[in-house]
Amino acid sequence: MNVLLSSPRGFCAGVRMAIECLNEVIRRIGPEIYVYHQIIHNKRIVDDFIAQGVTFVESLEVVPPGRVLLFSAHGVSPEVRRRARELKLQTIDATCPLVAKVHLEAIRYANAGYHIILIGHAGHDEVIGTMGEAPQSITLVESCDNIANLPFSEFDRIACLTQTTLSVDSTAAIIDALQLRYPKIALPKTEDICYATTNRQDALKDVLASADLLIVVGSQNSSNSRRLQEIGASLDVPSYLVDGASELETEWFRNVETVVITSGASAPEEGVEECVSFLKQRFDAIVREAKFLEEHVQFPLPHDLLTLTAVQTRILVELSD
Repeated sequence: MNVLLSSPRGFCAGVRMAIECLNEVIRRIGPEIYVYHQIIHNKRIVDDFIAQGVTFVESLEVVPPGRVLLFSAHGVSPEVRRRARELKLQTIDATCPLVAKVHLEAIRYANAGYHIILIGHAGHDEVIGTMGEAPQSITLVESCDNIANLPFSEFDRIACLTQTTLSVDSTAAIIDALQLRYPKIALPKTEDICYATTNRQDALKDVLASADLLIVVGSQNSSNSRRLQEIGASLDVPSYLVDGASELETEWFRNVETVVITSGASAPEEGVEECVSFLKQRFDAIVREAKFLEEHVQFPLPHDLLTLTAVQTRILVELSD
């Protein structure tokens, strides 16, 4: 069996920054801290932080006053920030800068009188946060089928933004359909789909022609990981999304000569290494790296961390009590 490791794969700069941010907070004040939503959409990473003592919450009301609360890499709405201030929580913002860019674009377009069509997946943390920036001015579109039901005319001021973790090809098709209906639609100067999502999809397409089977390492709630699985399925390559080797089934690989492995932008390399070890042990697999391009993007840690100390946190908790 041949195994091709699609590259680039795994952590993007925003995910890496968010994980480093949470690790740094633990280093400074200990693990008894709170995170609003999962820090990233990866079960392995979240379970590891839970084991250390970190608490992930879906409601701010359960966080005791004065405590440290991290906002996840997916971003939050202004309403969540306002409520956190009311509850006297000490917030650290680990929002990916590329998600923050979309938030700023939403504010700019809304302030300029545009109605914004946001391409994305309903219920995704990133979409909820972005729509919260201008809820009266944003309409969500998930597919080309939704466009016919839009209530706007070609004379209205319309702008288009996208979730950062979408399929490049599907999003392009939706934008083409929007431009056909709204020829004057405004688009941001640079596309919203993040560089890492695009790179991982392009790298995967480059190697799938020789694949009999695709393994995508990532969690089921990871949007960018699911898009990779969909690319394989669209090319009639049997494609599976797994967190690690424990989810692999031997029967998948019967009569398979070439396996391609990639991983989503929120998936740690350990999951890939486990799958490779499984295939080496069971099928004597020969492994080769298929490098499409290299990435060198890095994001700095949030400025909120500069003043965070255990002493300051203890004082805030005592004052809140």
